[in-house]
Amino acid sequence: MVLFNVSRIQTTPFDGQKPGTSGLRKKVKVFVQPHYLENFVQASFNALTEQKVRGATLVVSGDGRYYSEQAIQIITKMAAANGVRRIWVGLNGLLSTPAVSAVIRERVGADGSKATGAFILTASHNPGGPNEDFGIKYNMENGGPAPEGITNKIYEYTTTIKEYLIATDLPNVDISTVGVSNFTGPEGPFDVEVFDSASDYIKLMKSIFDFESIRKLLSSPKFTFCFDALHGVAGAYAKRIFVDELGAQESSLLNCVPKEDFGGGHPDPNLTYAKELVARMGLGKSESQGEPPEFGAAADGDADRNMILGKRFFVTPSDSVAIIAANAVQAIPSMPTSAALDVVAKHLNLKFFEVPTGWKFFGNLMDAGLCSVCGEESFGTGSDHIREKDGIWAVLAWLSILAYKNKDNLENKLVTVEDIVRQHWATYGRHYYTRYDYENVDAGAAKELMAHLVKLQSSLSEVNKIVKGASSDVSNVVHGDEFEYKDSVDGSISSHQGIRYLFEDGSRLIFRLSGTGSEGATIRLYIEQYEKDPSKIGRLSHEALAPLVEAALKLSKMQEFTGRSAPTVIT
Repeated sequence: MVLFNVSRIQTTPFDGQKPGTSGLRKKVKVFVQPHYLENFVQASFNALTEQKVRGATLVVSGDGRYYSEQAIQIITKMAAANGVRRIWVGLNGLLSTPAVSAVIRERVGADGSKATGAFILTASHNPGGPNEDFGIKYNMENGGPAPEGITNKIYEYTTTIKEYLIATDLPNVDISTVGVSNFTGPEGPFDVEVFDSASDYIKLMKSIFDFESIRKLLSSPKFTFCFDALHGVAGAYAKRIFVDELGAQESSLLNCVPKEDFGGGHPDPNLTYAKELVARMGLGKSESQGEPPEFGAAADGDADRNMILGKRFFVTPSDSVAIIAANAVQAIPSMPTSAALDVVAKHLNLKFFEVPTGWKFFGNLMDAGLCSVCGEESFGTGSDHIREKDGIWAVLAWLSILAYKNKDNLENKLVTVEDIVRQHWATYGRHYYTRYDYENVDAGAAKELMAHLVKLQSSLSEVNKIVKGASSDVSNVVHGDEFEYKDSVDGSISSHQGIRYLFEDGSRLIFRLSGTGSEGATIRLYIEQYEKDPSKIGRLSHEALAPLVEAALKLSKMQEFTGRSAPTVIT
């Protein structure tokens, strides 16, 4: 039994430690400043009630990006000093964000202990490495991100902090081996358990999906499959699930070795950054080598986002979650039926909620039993099995749908991803959709652009004059606002959640400043047009949306404010 003491370290506040919807994200060079991480962690402990800290069990792990191992040791020593009873760490410090949520909700220790929260070390889909991004966020006892009431308290404490507690003489724990390390401090025993990163999550997935039907699909010589982890933490689960459990060929896995710099790539599963998968699926700019697989998927750095592809066919995130909702009852054995999306929800007479960006807003709805399937356009999809979006869950959901659709014709012509999507459009209509991301824009210029858009909303006649001047093919704007969300469970209000322009024909433009970058500002422009005429649902998205795109750029004066003639990423 190793003894340790508690030290009180004097410190001073840092500017800008306000966590956003996805926690605190900064460049590594910011986090490695003396006391920077420690200040934020102590502020987090201070913001929690005493029973959620003293004697508690906490999870500390993440996506394995650069600086994670050092951060785990620092947080562990601070947890010991603040009276935490035990820390659970995924093997090698790896746990996907959805797996952390699952561990909080499902895992029971050998002594009956349950986790009451977690520090998740991730900057999600942002790049990693010494010159790139690091991040940290706190998740609560329901497995979901800390609500605004807690994150606001954390920020308040970061502005006044004068000291933090740390067990400086606690030795570093070996996180490369499964096992328990036992220590004793002034308040009694303190343990650190390193456990297998995948077991709890796989057990949960097997309770949701019919693995045998998916295995039958993957064993068919007619069905080919490809999964790209982009060197993120999904690689810690890919072989165990897709190869060992479901029988896929190991050659179907791309970039499934987790790396602290994500192999020098950008671990964001979209058509711009998942280049290798996009090329293999026949969607690259050059001719693909050989026949593309029937199904392809990718996950981001912390495995909470996903991209779904068919052979030479891209599935938009909005279509993906709607199709999962429309097919869930038939194709996914344990999927409940209490929620779906938009036109699917209306068609199936189910409840539908529109919430601001940030998965934590789904948490209250799920905890109250009001929501089962949820998604966001930025490649996030999930259900109420956990309180985070879940990339691998979405992939398994799609494989389940494909397995169900092909259960009687694996010897004949397969029902493909494209077939499923086109059938969905024929039933529900098609939402043409694209998103333009302008990354690392000057923050001042971005705020001026948003203020300009708000001011414009005072005169819809002026708005329509600009819109019609850009393209006469665009419908009239009938409403403009800043989206405000009132939580139907606790009544809390979240303001300034995006500037919306709604058109007479159901089209819409949304402008939003994203909080997921580590420096500068990211302006996101969302463009959507609904089409229910069967003769018009087969057009190319960029052609169908060209008039709306032109109207959006003129309305926002995007180039004038930002100096950008084109977006960084088009989804």
